[in-house]
Amino acid sequence: MSTEDHPAPRSLAEALRGRDDTALGALLRSRPDLITPVPTDLTQLATRAGTRASVVRALERLDRFALQTAEALAVAGDPASYDELLGLMAGDDRDPEVAAALPAALAALREQALVWGADDRLRLVRTARELLAPSPQHPSPTGLGPSVREATAGMSPGRIQEIVAAVGLPSTHDSVSAVQALAALFTHRRKMARLLAAAPAESREVLERLMWGPPYGQVTHDPAARLRWLLDRGLLLPTAPGTVVLPREVALHLRAGRAHRAPEPVPPAVPAASAHRPQVVDATAAGQAYTALATVEELLTDWNEGGPPVLRAGGLSVRDLKRTAVALDLPEPVAAFWVELAYAAGLLASDGEADERYAATPAYDEWLERPAPERWALLAQTWLTATRTSGLVGGRDAKERALSALGPGLDRSAAPEVRHRVLALLAALPEGAAPDPEAVLARLRWERPLRGAQSTPSAQGQRTEEDLRARLARWTLAEAELLGMTGRGALSAHGRALLGAHTEKAPRTEPHGPGDKLPFHHHRAPGALEPLSPAEQAVAAAAAARLLAPLLPEPLDHVLLQADLTAVAPGPLQRPLAAVLGVLADVESKGGATVYRFTPASVRRALDAGRTAADLHAFLAAHARTPVPQPLAYLIDDVARRHGRLRVGAASAYLRCDDDTVLNEILADKRAAPLRLRLLAPTVLASQADPAALLDGLRALGYAPAAESADGDVLITRADAHRTPPRTPPEPVPDGPPMPDATLLSAAIRAIRAGDLASTAPRRPADPAAPRPAPGELPRTSSAETLATMQAAVLTGEALWIGYVNAEGAASQRVIAPVRVEGGFVTAYDHTADEVRTYPLHRITGVAELAGD
Repeated sequence: MSTEDHPAPRSLAEALRGRDDTALGALLRSRPDLITPVPTDLTQLATRAGTRASVVRALERLDRFALQTAEALAVAGDPASYDELLGLMAGDDRDPEVAAALPAALAALREQALVWGADDRLRLVRTARELLAPSPQHPSPTGLGPSVREATAGMSPGRIQEIVAAVGLPSTHDSVSAVQALAALFTHRRKMARLLAAAPAESREVLERLMWGPPYGQVTHDPAARLRWLLDRGLLLPTAPGTVVLPREVALHLRAGRAHRAPEPVPPAVPAASAHRPQVVDATAAGQAYTALATVEELLTDWNEGGPPVLRAGGLSVRDLKRTAVALDLPEPVAAFWVELAYAAGLLASDGEADERYAATPAYDEWLERPAPERWALLAQTWLTATRTSGLVGGRDAKERALSALGPGLDRSAAPEVRHRVLALLAALPEGAAPDPEAVLARLRWERPLRGAQSTPSAQGQRTEEDLRARLARWTLAEAELLGMTGRGALSAHGRALLGAHTEKAPRTEPHGPGDKLPFHHHRAPGALEPLSPAEQAVAAAAAARLLAPLLPEPLDHVLLQADLTAVAPGPLQRPLAAVLGVLADVESKGGATVYRFTPASVRRALDAGRTAADLHAFLAAHARTPVPQPLAYLIDDVARRHGRLRVGAASAYLRCDDDTVLNEILADKRAAPLRLRLLAPTVLASQADPAALLDGLRALGYAPAAESADGDVLITRADAHRTPPRTPPEPVPDGPPMPDATLLSAAIRAIRAGDLASTAPRRPADPAAPRPAPGELPRTSSAETLATMQAAVLTGEALWIGYVNAEGAASQRVIAPVRVEGGFVTAYDHTADEVRTYPLHRITGVAELAGD
C-alpha cells in the first residue's frame, strides 16, 4: 500500500488515530493512568500521554534496553531515522546482538506511545526527550554532552570562524553554516580520524578521560598546551568561565558511534546456584510453614488479654516490640514481620478503647478453626498482596520520623510486584533449584532500572546506594523462607501452586529478548502483573493447601507426663488439647517437641478459667500416655484446696473468708501493708486498693484468691476474653491506577473512538453561508434550526454532530443518529456512548450535518 494512502503522522494524536483497537488496547493496558478518567477523544489521549507525570511513570516501567533505546533517541536528531538509532545502539561495527534486539525495544516504546512516527522519522515524545536529554543540571546516563550547535549557541561569530579555520575548513559568511560545517566534520569518520591523528598524545588522553562522561571539565584562564590544542579546534568547547565540555559528535566518534558504553539487549540470566531434591525442599518449607502458624498463634495468644498500647502517633513502641521479640524468642526484625503479617491478615488490630491497645480480632478465632493448610494459605496470600513492608521498621521516613511496627508510613506500593517477580524467577528454575540472590537482584535491576531509586544514576549507570526494589527483593527472599514458600532457597511445590495462577498465564520459558517478558501477560506493560480475580485466588489457595496438607505433621492427642512436673508434646497437638494445656501449664521450651511445666500459678490459672480439680485430673488421665505422676496430682489438689477460700469483691475492694484465722494471718503479715486492709467483720477485710490490685497483691503473698461478682459468685476468667470489634484488614496501597479489565477496556476504546469521530468528523453548517466551527468549538444554531435539522435526520436516518451541555454545565461534542423527536426531547443512538439516549433539546447548543466525505 502506498504512502499516499497512509501519509506519515504529523503528531502523536494522528499516530494514535492510525492504530487499530488491538494496538490502542495494548497502550491503555500498559499505561492505565491514561484512561483515569476516560479521555473524550484521541487528541486528549495524546495530550495526556505526553504529560510529565504519565511519561515518568511509563519510563519507570521500561526495562534497561528499552530505556537505553529511549536515551539514544533523546541524543539523536529529531526526527531520527532507524539507521541513526541503530548506529547509536550497535555502534559502527553493528553489534549483531543489539541489532537483533532493537526492533522489539522500539516496538515496546511505540506501543506505550513514547515513540511515534515511521522508521524514517522516529520521534521521542517531547516530555521524554526533555527528561532524558543531557543538560548541565541533569546529565544523561549515556554520559554524552551537548551537541556542537547547542555548545556554541552563545559563542561569538569571530571565535567560531577561528575554530573553523583551525580545523582546515573554509570560512563562511554566517555562524549557522560554520557550526553546520564543524558538526559535519566531527561526524565524518575518515576526516575526524585524520584530525585526531594529528593531535598530541597528551591531548588524546584528555579526550579519552571525557569520552564516556561526565563530559565536563575544568580549565584555568591560561590552559595548558594539550588543552589549548583541543580548544583551538573545537574538540573542547567552553560552556562557562573555567568549564569546558566535550561535544556530543566528538564523543560519539571516539566511542565508535555508541551512545552507551555497555548496551544490555538481553536480560541477565538467573542460573541455579544450588540444587536439592524437590522432596527435601518441600519438607523443609513445610516445616517452616508449620513454624509460621505456631509463631502467629503464639503471638496472638500472648496478646489475648490485651496487647501493647497504641502509640499516640500510631504503631508499636520500640520497647513493646523488644518484649514481643523476647516472648517469641526471635530477632526484632523477624518479630516485626510476624506482627505486620498478622495485622495485614486481619488477625489483630487496635481495640478502639479510650486506653487503646492491640488485641486479637474475631477473625482470629475463625482462623483458628480452619485446617492448618488453609490457615497457611491465608497468611501466604496476604503476604503476596500486602503493601505494608516490615523491613522498613526501625528506619526513618522523609521527615526523619522513626518508622514503627503497625504504624503509618510502612506501605510501599511496589512490594507486591517485586514479591511476585522474585518468586516468578524462582519458579522459572528447575524444581529444587535455588538461585544466587545477587543474580536475582541483577535481573530486577535490568527489568526496572529506574523504579524505586533513592539516588540518581552516575555517568556509568551505577547507583551509589541500593534502591528500594533491591531491598524489597532481599526482604522477599528472606520472608519467603520464613513463611515456608521456599525451602533452602528453592520454591516449594505449595509455593509454586499458590503462585501458579500468576505465572502460568504465560509459558515458562526463558526470555530471548526485551520483547519476551515472562511470566507476565503479553498485553501488559513489560513485567506488569495480571491481577487475580477472587475466584482465581481461591483456586490457587486450595491447590497450595492440598499440596501442603500431607507434608504437615499430624496433630497428636496425647502428651508424656514426667515426674519433674513437666509434660512433653512430641509433636503438634490437637487444638482442644493445646488450648487446655496452654492454660494449665507454661511453655518451657519449643522445637520439634514442646515442653510444658506445671506450676502453682498455672494450675490456679486453670482453676480461674472455671476448671475444677476433678476436671483437671480427668483431663490429664485422658491425654497422658504415662500415668499421672504423684507430685502433679498433689500440686493440683493442693492449689484447688486453697483456691477460692479468699474472695475479693468491690468495696473499693473487700476480702472475705470463712476461715477467720486466714484473715488474721494476712493482717499480721507486714508485706500486706501496701494493701491497707482493715477488719470489718470476723470474715471480711476491706481494702482501699481496687479488686485487681488486691488480687495481684494477695497472689504475690502466696495465696490463691478468687474474684467474685456482686452476687457472690466466683468470676471465671478465660484466656480469649478480650477481642476487638470486627475489623477489616488494611487495604493494600495501589501502585497507580488499577489495570482495566476487558469490559472496561472495550467500553473505553468505543467511547474514545466515538468522541474522536465527534471532534474530527467533517460537518456542514445548517447555513451554507456560515463559516464552519473551529476544531473543538461547539456548533451554534437557533432552536428552530436545531429542531428542523433533528426532524429531517429522523426521516433520512443521517448522523448529526451536536454540542451538548449537561446539568452540571460540562460541554461536550457528540455524534448522534436521531430516532424520535417529541415533547422537547430527542431520542437518538449516541455513537459516543454506544447506546440509545434521550437529550433535552434546550441543552443542545447547536447541530450540524456530517459532510458527505
